[in-house]
Amino acid sequence: MNIVVIPARFGSTRFPGKPLAPIAGRTMIWHVYHRSLKAKAIDEVWVATDDERIFDEVKSWGGKVVMTRPDHASGTDRVAEAVSHIPCDIVVNVQGDEPLIDPEVIDAIVVPLSRNPSLGIVTPVAKIESLDEIFNPSVVKVVRDSEGFALYFSRAPIPFNRDDSDFHMVKKGGESLGRPSLPVNAPYFRHIGLYAFPKKTLFEFCNLPPSVLERVEKLEQLRALEYGIPLYTVLVTYEGIAVDEPGDVMRVEKALRLKR
Repeated sequence: MNIVVIPARFGSTRFPGKPLAPIAGRTMIWHVYHRSLKAKAIDEVWVATDDERIFDEVKSWGGKVVMTRPDHASGTDRVAEAVSHIPCDIVVNVQGDEPLIDPEVIDAIVVPLSRNPSLGIVTPVAKIESLDEIFNPSVVKVVRDSEGFALYFSRAPIPFNRDDSDFHMVKKGGESLGRPSLPVNAPYFRHIGLYAFPKKTLFEFCNLPPSVLERVEKLEQLRALEYGIPLYTVLVTYEGIAVDEPGDVMRVEKALRLKR
């Protein structure tokens, strides 16, 4: 059985109570849950929370929800606790702040893992088309090998285009000194924070201590690479809107109106 688990905690520095934020007449967690349900490769969707208000909200519309400890260091740890009580083969960690999550993206990472569990962890990536994304540290970049396995993730612009001199003049003293051109045919990809795990691999990952590279880049997925867990990437076309602060809600509502 393949399931989605959505980790949802009430506490948030920039946006407390984010999962319960109203979006187009429904809570954000409702949108994430019901869009995930549309994935054809998924049998069940669960919410894993540490808060009774979120628990009661999910229960109010008949959703599946489980209470978890409040002291988890990450959403992945919360997902692992939740599935320790849920029979399943593949677990998809869907972020609770992605109300526009595309069900086809979920299918895109579950289907290859169902066919070949030796892929390890499977995650989606998308092509980067703009220079702003390449140099934005909030956009996580990934370099892949010829078969699609991740070689490295970074907030820095990777791969670095050594032959473009403008790459050496991006910023100095906070002022932009140059705007490099996007290299032709360069393999620039951004990572989308969605993961499909074989259940056993999820537990293996969460039982590992944080790695050196993970602590440096503040990227949890580097733990898998540093400890030798394969991380396979699937190329998709997806432009989601993560809700990080209250102002993002209006952007999501606008996108929902355009979809109608």
